[in-house]
Amino acid sequence: VQLQASGGGLVQPGGSLTLSCAASGFTLNTYYIGWIRRAPGKEREGVACIHKNGRTTYYKDPVKGRFTISRDVANNTFYLQMSSLKPEDTAVYYCVADKIYFGIHPGGFDYWGQGTQVTVSS
Repeated sequence: VQLQASGGGLVQPGGSLTLSCAASGFTLNTYYIGWIRRAPGKEREGVACIHKNGRTTYYKDPVKGRFTISRDVANNTFYLQMSSLKPEDTAVYYCVADKIYFGIHPGGFDYWGQGTQVTVSS
């Protein structure tokens, strides 16, 4: 199982960014997938996840209504669309996957991508 995150960058407050995660070694409809972030000086925190059924999602409260997790099974890629970004969203974002765990606790995921930096600043 391999995950490759991309799409991070510098964005102004209020702006938007979409992260992508290319998966290999498994298909997205057989694993639970999600996004975890780590802000400077803080612990890792779960952001969003999507069930292997492709319909059920869960979001951390601070990002509800602003972030959307989605997947493209045909291309084996999943996404995190982020809008109305705030400086407190600045973090390294990791895409994650697990065969049996559905949720956003960082410790629940066995497979991690390498992370992509998102910086929200004017």
